[in-house]
Amino acid sequence: MTESESSGGDEALLALVGATAVGKSAFALELAEELGLEIVALDSMQVYRGMDIGTAKPTCAERARVPHACLDLVEPSERYDVSRYLVDARAALERARAAGRRALFVGGTGLYLKALAQGLFAGPPRDPRLRAELEGRARAQGSAVLHGELARVDPVSAARIHPHDEKRVVRALEVLAQTGRTLSAWQREWGWDGRAGARRALRIVGLALPAAEHAERIRSRVEAMLAQGWVEEARAIRASCGFGPSAIQALGYREVLALADERLAPDACRERIEQLTRRFVRRQGTWFRSFPEIRWLDPRDATARAEARAVLANADPSVSGS
Repeated sequence: MTESESSGGDEALLALVGATAVGKSAFALELAEELGLEIVALDSMQVYRGMDIGTAKPTCAERARVPHACLDLVEPSERYDVSRYLVDARAALERARAAGRRALFVGGTGLYLKALAQGLFAGPPRDPRLRAELEGRARAQGSAVLHGELARVDPVSAARIHPHDEKRVVRALEVLAQTGRTLSAWQREWGWDGRAGARRALRIVGLALPAAEHAERIRSRVEAMLAQGWVEEARAIRASCGFGPSAIQALGYREVLALADERLAPDACRERIEQLTRRFVRRQGTWFRSFPEIRWLDPRDATARAEARAVLANADPSVSGS
């Protein structure tokens, strides 16, 4: 099996997206059960252990109904980013494939959806020590010598990079030494082949509600999360491992910690989180507009699930149940 085949080749990715509080989780569970799919979270904050209430993470009962992946991967004190997500998502796809199932990406993180579709051009994070060593060699031996080394181990990248482009030559060798995989392999991880505008095949269903209905769902959801113990959850995380720079960006956690410290009154906290959520929903909409292939559905419509099944089942003959 080639590296491209092991990462899914040209197989279309299936996704169910939508803004926060639109009803994705319940809709996705029913779809996944009907089509025999596994769910992979498309959410930048559900990866954190213990952040269950504030991220509306699937419950144990829901996970018992359908296998879920990309949940509870790291502690809130750890840094997590899109490059790590791609590695974890790739592993989830391979596990689903080994079990004879397809994966359905479910969530609202537009950056992660873009990365799944187009890949990450820069590869993994830089290694300062390794880069300094390679840059020293380039100065002493010349970038053309390093380019010759690159041509032997990663001819695809070498063909794209000029021998005197020291920065890109060094980066390509750095990625290989750091990860054991070539830069070209990272770039085609999710189907990106170096062509401008190229993206992996997608079949995407989007859920959307009228503005007034969505605002009411946001209000009800925030109230329910606070009643379920969101403040206590945030306080417990802060008292144990603490929040790292990524996890603290999760919607509402700063506000519930302020409530815990009596720096915000309950009503002010709730209203502030609702306001931030509405603002976040608008940003999510901006991300989704870059995916014209999304089939938008109203989850309240009696035909919505049948339409969603048709969109997803057409992605591949192996998906049945439409």
